[in-house]
Amino acid sequence: MHVFEAYPAVQSFLEYLKFEKRYSKHTLIAYENDLMQFFSFLIAEFDSPQINAIPSTFIRTWLASLKGEELTAKSINRKISSLKSFFKYQMKNGIITQTPMATIVIPKMSKRLPSFVEEKDIHTLMSYVEFGDDWKGRTEKLVMQLFYSTGMRLSELINLKESQLDESYAQIKVIGKGNKERIIPVNKDLIRALKNYIQEKPCRLENVLNLFINENGKPLQPRAVYSFVKKYLSMVTTIEKKSPHILRHSFATHLMNNGADLNAVKELLGHSSLAATQVYTHNTIEKLKEIFKKAHPKA
Repeated sequence: MHVFEAYPAVQSFLEYLKFEKRYSKHTLIAYENDLMQFFSFLIAEFDSPQINAIPSTFIRTWLASLKGEELTAKSINRKISSLKSFFKYQMKNGIITQTPMATIVIPKMSKRLPSFVEEKDIHTLMSYVEFGDDWKGRTEKLVMQLFYSTGMRLSELINLKESQLDESYAQIKVIGKGNKERIIPVNKDLIRALKNYIQEKPCRLENVLNLFINENGKPLQPRAVYSFVKKYLSMVTTIEKKSPHILRHSFATHLMNNGADLNAVKELLGHSSLAATQVYTHNTIEKLKEIFKKAHPKA
């Protein structure tokens, strides 16, 4: 039996996430995968119990089976989070009176500090690395500058429209997760360069209002952006991960290292909670320890 047939509440929950919470396509796929996996397990192992008859022991049995598949603590935590949201929604709708997730313990994760590119390497990238003098090279240089100058996400940058630039106030309006808007200040030289870029576009397909386009007039594709970001970062750093998200981490880490307020960094990144931003304070502490070791006579 298909999950949606046995548990129509799963489909209505996913529709709620899509149309009311306005979650991104990527997040929706993650939720759907987690819930399909769990409810398929219930159908196969426990003969499709009703939602109000699912005990925490069934959930623990499923989680134990995942550990057998050698999933990471991070992956298991995400699945627990998906189930918590699902059962919370069922309580809200009066399907259940209490959630079976109350006694489920989240496995501890080893804290990994976000990787970032050193400031000196960013300086090398922006000042000395040669970009092509054609449209492709020009686009790639501006994309690299904008990623590091704003900390915006890949999806936010690709979908950025010309109208979101405000030259008079030197700022950009970004549409983030859940269609939330935020304003990011931008260096005046960069915003002027972006305005010149718009005026000198070689061609543009009808109805394409995206700020960045390739030489064929089409919006940039995620894979293409990943590819050239990796290429340019490889020229200046040996860190393992070389992606647009690393430039976001670098933006946040450098702000924190130079004394920026945590709440301000949270707003610039578009984080919904301070907890997500606090990870960048760890890198600041590591830098302080390093300075202390070098500078203090008793260190």
